[in-house]
Amino acid sequence: MGELLGVAVLGAGHMGADHIRRLDRVVSGARVAAVADPDEARAREAVAGIEGVAVRAEAEAALDAPGVEAVLIASPGPAHEEALLAAFARRLPVLCEKPMVPEPAGALRVLEAEARLGRRLAQVGFMRRYDAEYRRLKAVLDGGGLGRPLMLHCVHRNVSSPPEFTSAMLIDSSVSHEIDAARWLLGQELTAVTVLRPRPSAGAPQGLRDPQFALFETDGGALVDVEVFVNCGFGYQVRCEAVCESGSVRVGDDRGPLVTTEGSAGTRVPQDYLVRFADAYDREVQAWVDATRRGRVTGATAWDGYAASAVAEAGVRALETGARVMVDLAPRPALYA
Repeated sequence: MGELLGVAVLGAGHMGADHIRRLDRVVSGARVAAVADPDEARAREAVAGIEGVAVRAEAEAALDAPGVEAVLIASPGPAHEEALLAAFARRLPVLCEKPMVPEPAGALRVLEAEARLGRRLAQVGFMRRYDAEYRRLKAVLDGGGLGRPLMLHCVHRNVSSPPEFTSAMLIDSSVSHEIDAARWLLGQELTAVTVLRPRPSAGAPQGLRDPQFALFETDGGALVDVEVFVNCGFGYQVRCEAVCESGSVRVGDDRGPLVTTEGSAGTRVPQDYLVRFADAYDREVQAWVDATRRGRVTGATAWDGYAASAVAEAGVRALETGARVMVDLAPRPALYA
């Protein structure tokens, strides 16, 4: 590795542009060496003012640009499998935004390709593992002072959904974060899912089943419920409460500065996930850079990415059929034991 880790960022949209800014201005030990986006004008706008960045339309061309030593994938999910396999072929460490690959079959191909290498190269970007509140929640559960966790109650709300958002995406895009967080917090696999559908909100676009209520079962006997509401209208909220045998612990209560003015008092509700989890993204990317420079890979694995996709697929089938659907997981390769 050079003095600064040269990173190729694939994707210069909302998430990619934020990571480009983060690598250039926030994270130490790294630099943006290349950016790839089919919209080259957007890519050039994202790197405006950053010297020495190769801008390419194709992902593989960016991977082959001078000075590239690692890859951050922030392109749309359907492009991830090809990009991950191309990075593996070049033995480049990767931080891949979720979903690792949307479809379990493609995620399994990535998993098997990395297993054949005999070493981990990929980290999946489940940033809640780096959020200060979630890490405190994890520490409490791991400490065992509250006894075994019996239930997780989760809330995931967005101000509004983008035009292309579908009913299935409430599960395989939004709730995928809760899927990984539940697996990580509990140390258990999710084995079955049921999705209930209340009447759609008047604020939801025509035809969108929003909100939804997902119930997951685990192989350790715990239950996880998730209220997902992506057109709540008032803010971005993420909450999680673990109910254990002798107590409970909750995060995400929006206890920011209390402002009193003109006969009212209140706190500001974040409007965007990049605001709510800004610190978590910073810590995640910094940890990835530090580990990569030491020749290590930490954080969520390709197995975690595959498991999330498999659970989400079962959740979408549960949404569409109204039935309880079992999660079908392939055997875990020894690399991820």
